[in-house]
Amino acid sequence: MSQTIRFPEILDIARRDGKVTVEHLAEHLGVTLQTIRRDLSELAEVGKLERVHGGAVLPSGTVNIAYEERRRLNAEGKMAMAKACAALIPEDCAIFLNIGTSTEAVATELLHHRNLLVVTNNMNVANILTRNPDCEVIVTGGALRQSDGGLTGDITTAAIRQFKFDIGVIGCSAIDADGDILDFDLREVGVSQTILRQSRNTMLIADHTKFKRTAPARIGSLAEIDTFFTDAPVSQTLEKNCSLWRTKIQLSGALHSAPP
Repeated sequence: MSQTIRFPEILDIARRDGKVTVEHLAEHLGVTLQTIRRDLSELAEVGKLERVHGGAVLPSGTVNIAYEERRRLNAEGKMAMAKACAALIPEDCAIFLNIGTSTEAVATELLHHRNLLVVTNNMNVANILTRNPDCEVIVTGGALRQSDGGLTGDITTAAIRQFKFDIGVIGCSAIDADGDILDFDLREVGVSQTILRQSRNTMLIADHTKFKRTAPARIGSLAEIDTFFTDAPVSQTLEKNCSLWRTKIQLSGALHSAPP
């Protein structure tokens, strides 16, 4: 198999799983371990991957992954989490859905809910929910981020303060080992913090890839979240802390892998 065929396949697997291993890729692609190591090094040199012991992960740092790549990343896991999240959202309630491909998946799972009031700063969420005639949608306004349809800034947070939500559903870009919830855009962080303050019940939806990444801005802690939806077991330390914080961890379509 030529390199021009291997590279897209390697990146597709990395987007789906958040990481790749040398041994798995060599077996999957039918090439030697040395060939895969060389491929991963070349992909790392051009910024497509970040080398780690035994393989590579998607790059992280101070800039988020492009929106279209985030949409493709672990789509199956996001769908499972979204189904679990939507199942705990009752009809006849007011909710907030913020920016992110995971919250967009939740919006899709709410298409058959009745008598919802959904406030959002996500143009994609608003467009999805226009297909539900029993859902009233309010868009906050704010500075439009053209890369992903997100609305942020002072106008956005001022609009959110006008409400008290039954449920606030947020996503994030990364979660560190201490349970801190992280993101890249400071204006988006301010919006997420306001959502948490204005919600009686808080939900975070974040898949296993978020434990393999980092981001510079802190939204808050899992201690501030009532229900955390993810698709793989968390570390024993974090599981213990969540128990102390009374944060419920909801595993949905859990991967059969070791805790991060």
